[in-house]
Amino acid sequence: MTRRFDAVLFDLDGVLVDTEPWWDGVRREFATGLGLTWALDDTRALMGANTIGWSRIMSERLGPTAGTDIEIRDAIVGGMLNRYRTWPIPIVEMAPEVVRRIAETRPVAIASSSPPVLIRAAVDALGLHDVLGATASSDEVAHGKPAPDVYLLAAARVGVDPARCLVVEDSVHGVTAGKAAGMVTILVPNPSVPPLPHAHDIADIVLDRLSDLDPDALPA
Repeated sequence: MTRRFDAVLFDLDGVLVDTEPWWDGVRREFATGLGLTWALDDTRALMGANTIGWSRIMSERLGPTAGTDIEIRDAIVGGMLNRYRTWPIPIVEMAPEVVRRIAETRPVAIASSSPPVLIRAAVDALGLHDVLGATASSDEVAHGKPAPDVYLLAAARVGVDPARCLVVEDSVHGVTAGKAAGMVTILVPNPSVPPLPHAHDIADIVLDRLSDLDPDALPA
């Protein structure tokens, strides 16, 4: 019997580590420290953007008081790194075990909008360096999610045809990116930051929990 999927590509924030609230908290603290505000609409405007994209958007929304794009980038990434180093890591339940189980039968990779330095910090926390076939950051490609670029890069790095890849995501931009790459997409909604309702319509499959993921037992 031919295996349907030859690789599984995981998003990071919201799928393996529950760090979306960290990102929002760091940005709010940054704005508050300058006497500014950061609202839900501001957060939504950044969804899927790579570092160049979200730092530019933050600069536009916060104004010159916030500093340059580079200064904003350094402050937010630095704040996230500090949390990784000093806070308990919010690992999604069973995430390391699920990745290890799947890696026994096919390549696994991470395709994330986070910068490489934060991907490394998360992989350290998850203890998965020895099983990952590759990591890919949207900072390494021209366009962030919902463009397919980062998923195509991850597929290339594990040497698997995109059509033979399974994507695991938690957001509408993520499942859109996976679909645009020609991949089958699974949505695992994150209770901390639920996806927009139409994400369920875009995804090929919706699972309640990451621990339910079995690439060989999915509906055709």
